[in-house]
Amino acid sequence: MRETDRAGGRKLTGWHVLAIFVGGFGLIIGVNLFMAFSAVSTFPGMEVSSSYADSQTFDERRDAQEALGWHASIEIPGDGTLVLNLVDDAGAPVAPAELTALLTRPTNQTDDQVLVLERVNGAFVAPVTLGDGMWRLRLTGTARDGTDYRHNITFRHFD
Repeated sequence: MRETDRAGGRKLTGWHVLAIFVGGFGLIIGVNLFMAFSAVSTFPGMEVSSSYADSQTFDERRDAQEALGWHASIEIPGDGTLVLNLVDDAGAPVAPAELTALLTRPTNQTDDQVLVLERVNGAFVAPVTLGDGMWRLRLTGTARDGTDYRHNITFRHFD
């Protein structure tokens, strides 16, 4: 016959406590390892190769870009396209020498889309595949005078 406590149940021994302790912490450590692996595999965290070197010319590049007077906005009409309006201070469409657009999620690189921009009625239009949630449009380009242009537009999309 087994040893029982006064209530008629099983006796809690040191081995039982050890098993509960090891099992509980094993579960916690396993979940933490899974979450850490998932975070690192979907977003490496690197925006620029050298933050210090990039910061040395930041003010100069920002002032030059602001002097362009460009304003960017987007529309998602719901037909699988993204419309980028890039205008100057007077509201006239801007024609940069070069412009690339990367559509990405802020926390995940698996849904990244390099957009093929086409000029339509003064705006840039590109086909996109958007799921629900947060998105970021990263614009990179060069003005006709050689000034670098960098702009991020973060937006939320829901169908």
